[in-house]
Amino acid sequence: MRIWVLCFLILIACTPPQEKAPITIEPVAEGESFNAAFLMIDGIYNSELMAPFDIFQHTIFHTDRGIKVFTVAETMDTVTSFEGLRLLPDYAFDSGDLPEIDILVVPSAEHNMDSDLENETLINWVAEIGDKADYVMSLCDGAFILAKAGLVDGKESTTFPSDIARYRETFPSLNVHEGVSFVHHDNLLTSAGGAKSYDVALYLVHHLYGDEVAKGVGRGLVIDWDVNDYAFVRVE
Repeated sequence: MRIWVLCFLILIACTPPQEKAPITIEPVAEGESFNAAFLMIDGIYNSELMAPFDIFQHTIFHTDRGIKVFTVAETMDTVTSFEGLRLLPDYAFDSGDLPEIDILVVPSAEHNMDSDLENETLINWVAEIGDKADYVMSLCDGAFILAKAGLVDGKESTTFPSDIARYRETFPSLNVHEGVSFVHHDNLLTSAGGAKSYDVALYLVHHLYGDEVAKGVGRGLVIDWDVNDYAFVRVE
């Protein structure tokens, strides 16, 4: 019996690990153009705004049409980031010339887990625009805003690692992932945020325009893009 067990353990130890099949993503929007609106709230974090903004803006140099980026806030007043940058939005919620929004991006802000959730004007606007958009993306605690607006109902998501417990407590019906950079479920993309905000933005570029465009955008920002290098969940 002991010999059999020993042989079994040796067999397991000598069996080479199964290689994970490489991920392939076929582009879904080659040649198409998208309008990406970045929601700006007082206390917005620089990294969650600028990382995806840079990624999307750089697509115009690598594909015929690419992604047009602009910022939207509740009013046209100056928005001050958590780190102290003073930012002027391109449009207000009620701007008559606000372009159609294909991609709604909700970066994290200081009060996304508390007072922002009580701002009915903000939540209603996000719910209305997000319901019409082709894609909705959150960075870090921006997921709280999307969840409050009902845009995460029935979908899997993630948020800033140390806020996952709070996210689950606030929205107990949600299926929440931890230990990943981002989650893609239908038209919803949610990111852990911080420096990981580059990951999800490059992934969406790959999803829309293909691997070569994503690699080109990455090179422009000194990022070696390979979708197989990232820990993420994609719900088919």
